[in-house]
This record gives sequence, C-alpha cells and structure tokens, in this order.
Amino acid sequence: MFNRFGWMPVIAVLLALLSAWAVAANTPCSGKKGGIDRCDGDLFLCNDGSISGSKKSCAAMYGNQGQSRPQTLLQSDDGCACGTGSFCTGPRGGVYCLTPSGNKSYKRK
Repeated sequence: MFNRFGWMPVIAVLLALLSAWAVAANTPCSGKKGGIDRCDGDLFLCNDGSISGSKKSCAAMYGNQGQSRPQTLLQSDDGCACGTGSFCTGPRGGVYCLTPSGNKSYKRK
C-alpha cells in the first residue's frame, strides 16, 4: 500500500480534507438568507430582510463598536421592521422583527 513516499500521500489527502472543511464553516446569514446586508447594532441583518441567529457580534466584527443603538420593545406589530432597531414581543415572550415579506424573524436568546 505504501510506496517509497510512505505516509506523504495519506497526509496530503487529510490536509486537503481539513482545509475544505474549514472553508465550508457556517457564517452569519448563510444559505437561503443570502449573505450579510448590514449591521443592526450587534445583530446581522441578512439580504432577505431577516436577522441572523448568529451569536457573533456584527458591530465587533466590522469595527462599529460605538454605533450600537438602543433597541425598543413594542407590544404591537406596528413599527418593528427588521433593521429599524425596534422589536416586538410575542405572546410567549419571544422577541422578533418583521421582514419585508411580513414574516417574523426571531432574535436569538
């Protein structure tokens, strides 16, 4: 099985697999969300209008630490569009914003 090169072909294959795995790691707003549009304080606002469930800080990642704005919690659906800094509270305590298509995008706890 091993020729004069010994373990080198096996190691090369393992390194190739590890590097491919590292490139395929999840990023905020990946998949159907279409990528990152912009930051909304610490949250990632995705291209589909929803917010990402990522635990990473968008402001820290892009160097906007001082631009975090206060987030307002509203009881009704009026004025809680994603990207405005305002969020609504659901009947069971979930915090969400409304995407442009009218769907709820819940904020991660």
